[in-house]
Amino acid sequence: MQVILQETAEAIGRTSGFVQRQSAFGGAELAQTLVFGWLANPQASLEALAQTTAALGGRISAQGLDQRLGERAAGCLQQVLRKAMQQLVQAEKVPLSVWAHFSGVYVQDSTTVTLPADLAEIWPGCGGGHTPGDGAAALKVQVQWELQGGQLTAMDLEAGRTADRNTGEWLAHLPAGALALADLGYFSLDRLAAQAVAGSYWLTRVQAGTSLVDADGQHWALSAWLAAQTTAQVDCPLRLGASHQLPCRLLATRVTPAVAAERRRQLRAEARRRGQAVSAERLQLADWTVFVTNVPSEWLNLEQAWVLARVRWQIELLFKLWKSHGQLDAWRSRKPWHILCEVYAKLLGQLMQHWILLVSCWDRPDRSLVKAAQTIRQHAVHLASAFSQSAALQQALGVVHRSLAHGCRVNKRRSAPATFQRLTAFELAHGLG
Repeated sequence: MQVILQETAEAIGRTSGFVQRQSAFGGAELAQTLVFGWLANPQASLEALAQTTAALGGRISAQGLDQRLGERAAGCLQQVLRKAMQQLVQAEKVPLSVWAHFSGVYVQDSTTVTLPADLAEIWPGCGGGHTPGDGAAALKVQVQWELQGGQLTAMDLEAGRTADRNTGEWLAHLPAGALALADLGYFSLDRLAAQAVAGSYWLTRVQAGTSLVDADGQHWALSAWLAAQTTAQVDCPLRLGASHQLPCRLLATRVTPAVAAERRRQLRAEARRRGQAVSAERLQLADWTVFVTNVPSEWLNLEQAWVLARVRWQIELLFKLWKSHGQLDAWRSRKPWHILCEVYAKLLGQLMQHWILLVSCWDRPDRSLVKAAQTIRQHAVHLASAFSQSAALQQALGVVHRSLAHGCRVNKRRSAPATFQRLTAFELAHGLG
């Protein structure tokens, strides 16, 4: 934290042009003020941020800060953020039998922040209008997260219009023995084939329209093959793709008529919103929950696969934490460069927060990241005031650590069990806990 927000930020402040002459408010002061100020209060005003500068031992007025939050400040913060994204912080891996065979369990997804249309040249979105919220400008944050040790193994900033399946190739490069869990938006037979050749594994939903090849060499549409099944659960070796013919296991469970009807309702509603039609195959597939995997059956049976598939949802909760609680996509200002500075600084703050979570409470499967984040926010100004002194910062982090050790647990739920409950229940049911 000190290297990124002090040494790195100070150097980038000079090379980026943010600091053009000798100043007591350089790149380090800019980064620390905004990161800790908005971490403590995501709706902090310029006056409140100026008070954070004072807690850091500096001095600036609200008007002076307002004048500095321009294009050069945004460029400086973006570079500091990219440097922070390259830092890999990991906790001790949580030992669970359901993923014991894998060198790591990686989930990947993206979250998008809609920006003012004036920023469309920097971060072009999918929309084309010029009114607030029209999507002409948007920033997409790509994230790869290893769940055993909690490490954010890869992050990148992309234009909002970039399709997930066209994102950086780093998503395909996993260590041998790793398991990838990805959303359907990343479904790519080329990527799955590359991961299999590299010795890694995948568990993913299947894109409608993907061809299947059975043991007799017959080609099937996915919906037609499922319609021919006579059991409620399926675990069958097949080949995926007419040309790829990628060896896999197809895992499927038939859902209740009520669940299938609700899925079709949602598909039709989404299609109306987009002005599109729903294909007959997608409507037919609503009767099933379907995944494909290259993990051998002795490592992952059907029951284990459903437990692991639900783990992918954790990255959605991480993004919800960043947006709903860190307010990554909310701001007080109407000035485009102010807003971009705020987005970069808040994302930096969420990274720092994640690092603290890893070293403080990751070893507990029932941890609540939301409750832990609330505790960290309460201590943000304390961390800021201690930031320049290593011993003082260690003491402040120790206070946070002790606070997180008491509480910050997910409440158990009966109707919709949390992920940790499903994982724990699986361990106990099989005599592994």
